[in-house]
Amino acid sequence: MATGDYYEILGIPRTADENEIKKAYRSLARKYHPDVCKEQGAEERFKQINEAYSVLSDAQKRAQYDHLGHDSYTSASKGSYTGGGGGFGGFSADFSGFGDIFDFFGGGFGGQRPSGPRPGADLMMNLWISLEDAVFGTDREIEVSHAEPCMACDGTGSSTKKRISCPRCGGSGQLRQMSQSIFGQFVRMTPCPECRGVGKVPESRCGTCRGAGITQVKRKVTVRIPAGIDTGMRLRLEGYGEAGDIGAPNGDLFIEVSVKPNERFVRKGDNLETAAEITPAQAVMGSEIEIETIGKKKVDLTIPPGIQHDTALKIPGEGVRRRGRPGDLLVRVKIRIPRQIPPEAKELYEKILEIEGAKSGHKKGFFSGLMGKG
Repeated sequence: MATGDYYEILGIPRTADENEIKKAYRSLARKYHPDVCKEQGAEERFKQINEAYSVLSDAQKRAQYDHLGHDSYTSASKGSYTGGGGGFGGFSADFSGFGDIFDFFGGGFGGQRPSGPRPGADLMMNLWISLEDAVFGTDREIEVSHAEPCMACDGTGSSTKKRISCPRCGGSGQLRQMSQSIFGQFVRMTPCPECRGVGKVPESRCGTCRGAGITQVKRKVTVRIPAGIDTGMRLRLEGYGEAGDIGAPNGDLFIEVSVKPNERFVRKGDNLETAAEITPAQAVMGSEIEIETIGKKKVDLTIPPGIQHDTALKIPGEGVRRRGRPGDLLVRVKIRIPRQIPPEAKELYEKILEIEGAKSGHKKGFFSGLMGKG
């Protein structure tokens, strides 16, 4: 059994390029595959080959491996490999180009492809909702088009509602095919196309579904949209996907939610934010304004004296309702400067300007000094 670092396991120099690594891996994987090689330790060797290839075929992992060394890298990476499965250590592997050899093994390490009734396929649809619905939750009726068991034959595909053993595969659901290769003669098991691997066929084909046992229908379904849902989240309706074979479960329906933009409110996590305009006098002296929440509730908001432009004031509990702990409503204060003012207001502003100028020692007033030279 090969020991040492990953280069020694694959039998390649440390300067080997990508093609050399892949060529060495494929050659060794063919030789030591447990379904081919019956030598003692073949399974462990095959695991080492996959481990070495998973690192050296990845440029980033290889650079780290070369920098840290075998012992340090394997200690740091222990348990970090995913995928693979099949009882060979859980290492991910690249089996591209191995179609010829893995056809002999039925497409994987297990030897045979799974047979029997196939579950129905899952369906996916997108649902647009308003921000109000996302905040408070709602019920929405949607139309689902999917396959259901045929009502005329109770999903059997037979007008007599009886099924018999498949004459082509003898009820096994599989067909045996002999193949000759450089390794010798191999038996390949494939699902029977007549019964689709079930082992039974309709006694007399149903005229409604033509023996399929399923029909395409449209159903209206009420979906509960939970409060606090956000764009990209998915809802799962179990059993509302495509129909499975007889004896197998239906697939599921996944609904991906998208929330429409709102003219007045912006969502930020569990909080909502809106804007409110006030006059310079309100900003200086303080005031009280009325805010309408997303739930149409009227709330009196106190503007403290001397508030600055773009300051956010909080109204507790008027944000997104999620997990029983509602977020807050943030009111972003915008100070609106009037473009035109009536004569009486202009006189007051001029008086204020004179007062500010006298206090600051500037003829044109305190604010004109801040804005630059006049």
